[in-house]
Amino acid sequence: MSTPAEVVETDTGTITRYRRHPLGRGLVASGATVDPTAHIERTAYVEPGAVVGRGAWIGATAWIDRDATIGAAAVVGANVHVGQNSHIGHGARVGGHSRIGPNARIGNGAHIPGDSQIDAFADIAGPGDIPA
Repeated sequence: MSTPAEVVETDTGTITRYRRHPLGRGLVASGATVDPTAHIERTAYVEPGAVVGRGAWIGATAWIDRDATIGAAAVVGANVHVGQNSHIGHGARVGGHSRIGPNARIGNGAHIPGDSQIDAFADIAGPGDIPA
């Protein structure tokens, strides 16, 4: 039995269809790819073109924007916005209430503290290379 789609229309009239992910019941847009082992919290959104890897965890009210990639076993905390075309590496952790700018790259195993602001096109290589 398939899960019914939920439809969201923006102020500009753009319509996006979402389905509930089996683990966590978060909203996954048509055109997004989320591994069945990933956990998407109920109030989180994954937009079209985004990819969420095996065993990743997406927190409550997080927003994974268009064409962003979340690596395997990565953790994105509550109320985080991962900008369009951004990449969060395998095993990386992004603390709650952070903002990852568009086209930013967070390397494998990196730990971004909560309430961080990562600029567009930033390149955080991994452990030990965290912004001040």
